[in-house]
Amino acid sequence: MRIRPTLAKDIPLLPSIERSAAQAFHSVPSLAWLAAGEVLGEAAHRTFIQAQASWVAVDAHERVLGFLCARLEGDALHIQEVSVAQQAQGQGLGRGLIAQAISAARGMGCAEVTLTTFAQVPWNAPFYQRLGFAVISQEQLGERLLGILEEEQRHGLVGRCAMRRVLV
Repeated sequence: MRIRPTLAKDIPLLPSIERSAAQAFHSVPSLAWLAAGEVLGEAAHRTFIQAQASWVAVDAHERVLGFLCARLEGDALHIQEVSVAQQAQGQGLGRGLIAQAISAARGMGCAEVTLTTFAQVPWNAPFYQRLGFAVISQEQLGERLLGILEEEQRHGLVGRCAMRRVLV
């Protein structure tokens, strides 16, 4: 497995990877609807690529098996989406993509990496906690993350939390 920057030629592959990854939500009855939910569009992926904040995990044959896209927001790199194709999950691709984002954030001079995720879904908040992210309390949420969580809630995403990994 290798992590590399996302290329324009990868964009058509990314929606099917995101849909494949979302199939895991079938195991959470209240979130099963996400398995057929919307995915990021081509325009969004192009924006992440242009910002040099999008990476893919590829196998030895250069097949794209996962991706991470993020955006720079102030002194934080905010992870927008991490998706690993269902057949490739559990092989360290997600960890590798997160490590790449953290490395890139350090290179950009960011103070932290942030994300929002489901608090109680095992492959969400608990996974990120194992990678050094901490849940941000409601009282400590800044305007940016509070706004993201509120927007997610308007789209039916409940039980979410914001997390950060402070970079030293």
